[in-house]
Amino acid sequence: MAFPKRFPDRDEVAAVREEAERLEAGVESGERRRLAGRIMARRDMGKLMFCDLVDRSGRIQLILAPADLGSVDLDLGDVVGVEGVPAKSRRGEPSLKVDTLQLLAKIRRPLPDVHHGLQDTETRYRKRYLDLLVNEDARRLALTRTRMVAEVRRYLDAEGFVEVETPILQPRYGGGFAEPFVTHYNALDQDYYLRIADELYLKRLIVGGLEKVYEIGKDFRNEGVSYKHQPEFTQLEWYEAYADYRDTMARMEELVETVALAVTGTTRFAYRGHEVDLKRPWKRLKLVDALAAEGLWTRDEAELRRALEERGTDTKADRTWAQLVDHALTAYVEPALVEPTILHDYPIELSPFARTTDDDPAIVERFEFFVGGTELGNAYSELNDADEQAERFAMQDTRELGEEGDPDFVEALSYGMPPTGGLGLGIDRLAMVLTESDSIRDVVLFPALRERQ
Repeated sequence: MAFPKRFPDRDEVAAVREEAERLEAGVESGERRRLAGRIMARRDMGKLMFCDLVDRSGRIQLILAPADLGSVDLDLGDVVGVEGVPAKSRRGEPSLKVDTLQLLAKIRRPLPDVHHGLQDTETRYRKRYLDLLVNEDARRLALTRTRMVAEVRRYLDAEGFVEVETPILQPRYGGGFAEPFVTHYNALDQDYYLRIADELYLKRLIVGGLEKVYEIGKDFRNEGVSYKHQPEFTQLEWYEAYADYRDTMARMEELVETVALAVTGTTRFAYRGHEVDLKRPWKRLKLVDALAAEGLWTRDEAELRRALEERGTDTKADRTWAQLVDHALTAYVEPALVEPTILHDYPIELSPFARTTDDDPAIVERFEFFVGGTELGNAYSELNDADEQAERFAMQDTRELGEEGDPDFVEALSYGMPPTGGLGLGIDRLAMVLTESDSIRDVVLFPALRERQ
C-alpha cells in the first residue's frame, strides 16, 4: 500500500481541543479543521468509533462513522490524517467529528500497554521512541528541556552575549580536570581529543574583542556514569569581559530564576526528595568555612588524610593535598548543600584558571553552585596574566590528572585579555531540577548505556 507523502495545512491538536472545549455538549462548530497524529486509543460503539488522536501538542477524541470511511482498518499506533469539525460529545468530551481519514503510516509491531505507559526503566532509556510514544510525561519532559535551552539563549542574547561555536575536536584538551576521549585525525595524521570544556577557545575570543560570548554544546569526559554524570553531556559556558566572579554570581542567579519562571511559572521544585526554591539571592558559603565546620580544613596533607580516614573514608586514590580536599568536599560538604548555595573562594591548587583574592594569594576567586546536593556549575574570575598562566600550567603539569598546558592559549593571553568573569553550567543538571527528575538519564534523550548481555 502506498501511503501519502505529505499531509499539509494541519492544525495542532491542542488548538482544536481548546476550540471544541468552548462548545456546548452535543454541539458542532462550523469551521473545518485538519489534524494528524497517532491513534492511541479506540472504542467501538455500534455505528460509531471513538479514537484518541495524539500529536506533540496533546490529545483529542475523534468521532468517526466507519461506514463513511471506506475500507480503512485502524490499529492502535497507526498514523493518520483526518479532517472534520470541532465538536463536543454529549458527555462533554472535546472532539473532532471526522468525515475524511487518510492512513499515513501503518504500525507493524504492537505498542506497549498504552493505558499504563511504558514502565520498564531500562526499556524507556534504550527505546526512547517508545517512551515518547506512550508516556505523556516523557514528551512533556523533553519539551520542557527544549524550552529551557531556548530561554537560556533568550536571556543571554538579550544581555548582549554573542553565541559562538568552538572546536569539538581539539589538538589539546583543557578547561578542567578530566580524562578525555581520544581519536585520530586521518587528514592531519594526528591524535585529537573530544573537548572536555569550551573554555580556552572562548577566552581566545575575549582576547579578540568579542567581549561577551557563550556556547551551548556537547562536552565529553571519559569517566564514570552516575545519577548526575554522563560521559557525553551538554554545557553552557559564557565569558564576560570587565566582570569578576561576584558579577557572575549575580548573573547566574538571575539567569536560573528567569529561566525557571519562563519555563515552569515557578521557582519552587521538588528535587531528589528536597523542596528547593531557585529564587535569588542564593546562600553564599566560603569553602574554607564549609570544610572547617566539618573539622576538615587544614593545609597539612597528612593531617587531612588522617582526619578523613578516621571517618572511614578511603583515601588510597588521593595522591595530593588537592585531591584530598576535593574528596572531602564531595563526601561531606556538597551533599549538605540542599538549598541553592554558592560555594566560593577555593584553594589555588584546585583552580588553574582563576585569579587570586585580594587578601590571600593562596585562595582564588572561584565558585561552584549547588541545588539539592548536586553541583550545577562552576565559575571564575578568569586569570588574564600570561606569565602567571604559564606558571599555573607548569604547577599542574607535575600533578596526576593536572591541567595540561596549552602554549597557544598562553600566547593568546600575552596579547592582553580584559578582566573577565566566566561560568560553566550543566544544562542536563539544570533540566533535572526544573523537571524534578532524579536521574540525568531522564533528561538526556539517548543516554549512554552498557550493552545488554
